[in-house]
Amino acid sequence: MSPTPHAHRIDIAGLTRDLPLFEVAPGTRIAVLNVLGDTSLITAAADALSERLAAIDYDVLVTAEAKSIPLIHALAVATGMPYVVLRKNYKPYMGDALQAETRSITTGTTQTLFLDGKDRARVTGARVVLVDDVISSGSTLEAMRAIVQRADARIAAEAAILTEGERGNWQDVIALGHLPVFTDPD
Repeated sequence: MSPTPHAHRIDIAGLTRDLPLFEVAPGTRIAVLNVLGDTSLITAAADALSERLAAIDYDVLVTAEAKSIPLIHALAVATGMPYVVLRKNYKPYMGDALQAETRSITTGTTQTLFLDGKDRARVTGARVVLVDDVISSGSTLEAMRAIVQRADARIAAEAAILTEGERGNWQDVIALGHLPVFTDPD
């Protein structure tokens, strides 16, 4: 079975997925990985990433809400490490939260990430691994970096299921694969 012209086939941790193509600008499309509900992919990706993180000295995993939450949970189970989720909405119980803005390529809007006051205590002084499902423009990663650095944490590594776009931008990211950006010929 071959992928449709509107999909990109990729192998991730031994599993094949056909990712739908989504137009983000005229003539420019990206392959969209939506891991929500794909338990076999989440488990396989978490196991593969945990193997690659085994040589890294770190204290806590950190991700941004929402699609990467199942990944970071499975990764925490696989590694035995705690995790923190940077939230997209501030709630009064979050106390003295840190925040940073991001503009995700898939949403196209500016969002704010918040580090809950209780989670801030877990991150302060820690060596963290930043985790995302797909790193594309790097905006979410940049906001995660800003927050953990303001919390006086040190970034030990950055990890994702996939990177996307210019491969050279992500050479230091621990990833299971890479996606091209699809452009129409002129």
